[in-house]
Amino acid sequence: MSKRKSLGYKKSKNKPKRSEKLYGKQNQSRNNESKGKSQHGKKSVTAEVTCSGLTNEGKGIAEWKGKQLEVPLLLPGEKAEVNVFQKGRFVHAELKRVITSAEERVDPPCPYYYECGGCQLQHMSNQAQSRFKQETVETLMKPFVKPESIMTMDHPYDYRNKNHTTFGLNHKRQVIGGLYGPHTHEIIPIDKCLIHDPKADEIAGTIKDYMKNTKMQPYNEDTGRGFLRHVLIKVGKVSGEVMVVLVAASSEFKGKKNFVKTLRKAHPEITTMLLNVNKRDTSIVLGNQEDVLFGKGTITDTLCGLKFEISAKSFYQINPVQTEKLYGKAIEMAGLTGNETVIDAYCGIGTIGLVASQKARKVIGVEMNKDAVKDAIRNSKRNGVKNARFYQGDAGEFMVEMAERGDKAHVVIMDPPRSGSDEAFLSSVVKLKPKRVVYVSCNPETQVRDLKYLVKNGYEVEGIQPVDMFPQTYHVESVAKLVLPE
Repeated sequence: MSKRKSLGYKKSKNKPKRSEKLYGKQNQSRNNESKGKSQHGKKSVTAEVTCSGLTNEGKGIAEWKGKQLEVPLLLPGEKAEVNVFQKGRFVHAELKRVITSAEERVDPPCPYYYECGGCQLQHMSNQAQSRFKQETVETLMKPFVKPESIMTMDHPYDYRNKNHTTFGLNHKRQVIGGLYGPHTHEIIPIDKCLIHDPKADEIAGTIKDYMKNTKMQPYNEDTGRGFLRHVLIKVGKVSGEVMVVLVAASSEFKGKKNFVKTLRKAHPEITTMLLNVNKRDTSIVLGNQEDVLFGKGTITDTLCGLKFEISAKSFYQINPVQTEKLYGKAIEMAGLTGNETVIDAYCGIGTIGLVASQKARKVIGVEMNKDAVKDAIRNSKRNGVKNARFYQGDAGEFMVEMAERGDKAHVVIMDPPRSGSDEAFLSSVVKLKPKRVVYVSCNPETQVRDLKYLVKNGYEVEGIQPVDMFPQTYHVESVAKLVLPE
């Protein structure tokens, strides 16, 4: 991870110079530390360091014996004690105690923050989080243009419309529900996540209580016994519709009718329930077999004035409030006048392509996932869109075939996964020669790599817009506009 300069944090004049607060599970036992061991049993040494900046993942950068340390929870300008673990040339550090706090340090509002790991920035004020993300994108995009000011969220909590809970047993054989701890399959019991939709956590709590009062058992990964692995809940933020997906290890669901009746009585807002069967020993949540227990098996929601049907496996942006800002900027960058043919690559269920269809002459969406393409076609019909067509296949190959036929596209909108695009896809963009490319990215680091390829092959980066899609985490979305000079 590349070094970053200090973000201008100041030492607080109002806070005590020495703090006795200890951070993380590894620091809950001072007896272990005094013996030079963490709770993980690894030998460590205690060092006093000063943070000089942040990595792109929000970890503090400090130096120890000529080596760079990356310390979670540490802020620029802070002096702290850290536990340092060294094995060969690999060094790992954990924050033990902050000696001098930065002005931007706040007490995390989430009681699970130091254990969970799902959020990484709650110890920073919201203003500091925005500044960190802005400067992350600015540093990465230096070879191109200065990014616009980041689009932030007025209420940076409760935003997730897709929420996931894992169930298991604690050491007392009691049912617990929560999230896996970082880099483990140890469940951290959580009743309320501050970035989840509150209704989703209430429903998960009702399911946990139901399990305690019945014979429904959580699945045990070690023994292969038990029934319920996970619960996935999707919420239509505008429609209010709610989907509950039980991910189970078996299709044999004893007490199915009673479960549906109990959950519907407690939460009448639930519009559909599904049983997804996942028998595989894998970290992938959903399996291939799916049965509808109640309702139609999908929910609908409204985004940018259009209605979308969402299934259990559909990709739909997690934060619809910020998605509207993101898509609005992407369509603005596309410069649509009503005369353009637009390619929506990686189109998913057709969200951004259908939004673009309102200002374009023609939209062509291409997606490998055939179920997503079916959803996109249904969404097109649902909204009465006549100028959009969706195809199942590789978007790169599709564009190469267009170029070979002599077909033209004025704009390509691309929204690849975190790994970015491969050279085969990017070369297909170059062959098709659209006048404008709008690149929506959830990982600016891979976006920079892909922009360099496009620039090398004749395109110019004309604008970059960061969007805070995932408050309280280090993730940041970035939209880039590229043009092909005449």
